[in-house]
Amino acid sequence: MLFSDHLLGKYKIVSTIGSGGFGTVYLAEDTWLNKKVALKVPHRQNLNFSELLREPRLLAALEHPNIVAVSTAEQVAVTNAEKQEKIFFIVMEYVNGDTLEAVIGAGGPLDVDRAVDYSIQIGKAMEYAHGQGVIHRDLRPSNVLVAESGTLKVADFGTSRFLELAARGTTVIGSPQYMAPEQFQGEAVFASDLYSFGVTMYQMLTGGLPYDPPTPRDFHRLRSGELVRPPGLVNGAIPPELDDVVMKALAPELSDRYGNTAELLADLDGIRAARRAPAPRPAGPPRAAPAARVRRTPGRTPGRPRTSPSTAFCWYCNKPLPARAERCPFCGERQRR
Repeated sequence: MLFSDHLLGKYKIVSTIGSGGFGTVYLAEDTWLNKKVALKVPHRQNLNFSELLREPRLLAALEHPNIVAVSTAEQVAVTNAEKQEKIFFIVMEYVNGDTLEAVIGAGGPLDVDRAVDYSIQIGKAMEYAHGQGVIHRDLRPSNVLVAESGTLKVADFGTSRFLELAARGTTVIGSPQYMAPEQFQGEAVFASDLYSFGVTMYQMLTGGLPYDPPTPRDFHRLRSGELVRPPGLVNGAIPPELDDVVMKALAPELSDRYGNTAELLADLDGIRAARRAPAPRPAGPPRAAPAARVRRTPGRTPGRPRTSPSTAFCWYCNKPLPARAERCPFCGERQRR
């Protein structure tokens, strides 16, 4: 445990951000650059150096705006209770914000548009990680950071592994509430992250989990899908198409789940686009045809036939008169001079 003002090389500890099963994360200041950083100190410091470097090396291979970036890894000697020991730590970008878990805990379910936006950001991070051959294995709201700008950053790849190291992760690792059924049998594949993603979306939309952490007795019910109640039954504001996305991500059988993150993202993008499209105008009564416009000739009285400017007209019937006519040949009226 490190305390405020404790120095690890050039890094001065400011406060504790959080602690998990694999390490503690501290807010620290780089005293050379006057910059805030996050330091992750693994709990197990007695591993060989190459094993300690596994996580930072994996993180260094993931450069994406929705994944917490790693700067470097260091090991420094410190004196503690008159005993000198080496402390290994990972230097990461500091995200000024809170975890998604804390956001949900403070405000309850997110509105649909915000939940869809957050889901797309998480999905892009997972799509990129999977493209690099990396399985997260512990995706959950407490491992997602929400920056003040609204950008989400997926963190804590401490349980991740490169796919090329093993086709399947064979250790039971993860948080039971978010683990896919196959993970309880010691198997983790890319689609296992999508199941955890589905639980995370469920929590964003309802404020709660789809079921309590399953016990060994509940495993057959988890496998059959009996434990999951559709989120639309919990929150009536969830549109059916989004309800379907969450339930497909939570399918207990791999063959019924999304095949990859790109498919899930395509459905989420379609939902977001449909919700942003302007609503169609209501149909009104048919418009009346515009009245015919009469084109006027300057100096001409409407209704008169086109004539030369010197033509005289009858004062009574307004018809053209022959030159020097005393009476109108049409109505017989004597013309006034």
